[in-house]
Amino acid sequence: MIRQLKPWAYGPFEILLHAELHYRIGEDFDRRIAMIGFDNAIEVAITTYLRLHPIQRDNKQYPSADVDRWLNNYHTKVDFFFRECVARQVAVVGKHDEIIWYHDVRNGQYHGGGATVPQRRELDGVRAAALEVFAVLFEVADADAQLDAHISAMQNAPQPRTDGGDRLIDGKFGLIELCGQLEYSSELLYAVDPNRYHDTIQNLENGAETEDPS
Repeated sequence: MIRQLKPWAYGPFEILLHAELHYRIGEDFDRRIAMIGFDNAIEVAITTYLRLHPIQRDNKQYPSADVDRWLNNYHTKVDFFFRECVARQVAVVGKHDEIIWYHDVRNGQYHGGGATVPQRRELDGVRAAALEVFAVLFEVADADAQLDAHISAMQNAPQPRTDGGDRLIDGKFGLIELCGQLEYSSELLYAVDPNRYHDTIQNLENGAETEDPS
């Protein structure tokens, strides 16, 4: 089940979601994009957290000079995360040195211009780290389950209507009377069964005989 996140958590989560979609496809191109995406998700999650108002992070306050230092680069941001885990007494699976290694792998792809495909163990490692950083900072215990729920909802969502599809259906079936009002057949068909709407368009495009959807 999709659980509503805090508004400021959606930006980092959407980067995670985009990376996860490519991760699940698993082709060489998608593995490279997923590596970059999960690495970015770590950095964006930490940056977003540090820039929140204290009221949005359980009134945790940090000296401005420390925040500026932590925001300086990727390494200092990761330093903050592990410092924060110690302060909260939260045990994490991710290792500081390994996260830096994954970042170096990502830089080799992103800045090196090569077509290197990340190893599966590297991709699994950076994914786990990205989920853990997000879960700890934004207190989302079921981050992995939330990814599953959002992806499932995306896959089950019907494709939208199209102008071309509407014209094909309306040209074939015209207007239909409903409760004393004339309505476009395309609009009614989509409202009743979006999948049949798209099947009907495909049949019409293929020149197949299609029964009146009324």
